[in-house]
Amino acid sequence: MIKLGDYNTLRITKRVDFGLYLSPIGEGPLCSGDAAAPYEKILLPQRYVTPDMHIGDEIEVFLYLDHDERIVATTEHPIAKVGEFAYLECGWTNEYGAFLKWGLMKDLFCPFREQKQRMERGNTYYVYVMEDEKTHRLMATAKVERYQHTTGRQRALDFAGILLNYLQDNNGFCNLNDHSPAEEIAARFGVSKKQYKQAIGDLYRRRLITIEENGIRLV
Repeated sequence: MIKLGDYNTLRITKRVDFGLYLSPIGEGPLCSGDAAAPYEKILLPQRYVTPDMHIGDEIEVFLYLDHDERIVATTEHPIAKVGEFAYLECGWTNEYGAFLKWGLMKDLFCPFREQKQRMERGNTYYVYVMEDEKTHRLMATAKVERYQHTTGRQRALDFAGILLNYLQDNNGFCNLNDHSPAEEIAARFGVSKKQYKQAIGDLYRRRLITIEENGIRLV
């Protein structure tokens, strides 16, 4: 059984001008015609095909939905898969929601109903990657609390790692410290001020950051 929004090992069953068709291993007939079920005709676009890929080979690919809502394979690796948390940048917005950069050609959609506050282009947000139960589309939610089953202390430690990555990606500086307004912290990172202060404390005790008047800085 294939897993959407995750890595799957599939068999190459057919070569066409625009790529390769892949099928689940040991499930149903190989792709041999238009009568095959949709999950038996998963396209790996030509841009991802390499010379060492041959009919009958088994390859690991990531599966998601393309712009026409068809299952498509890629050899690219997204920042996160379904069931994982990630810190993603908003690439653009429209009247339905925001689209987050997660490492694939098609951005990850986060509808307004799953945002804590309106996401803005260029800002980054802490989200959970999920599959919509009704439409089966992949999407993100910033309302991560209902998916976090760890203790408050563990969530703080997890966020400390995310904050460290943020500093590494932003010239080693963040203009929020333990005195910053809770609203600004939530807008930037999607966490409470308490979690943010715990993460700062953890990084400070590990001598990874210094706390300055106008923010925190990577050592």
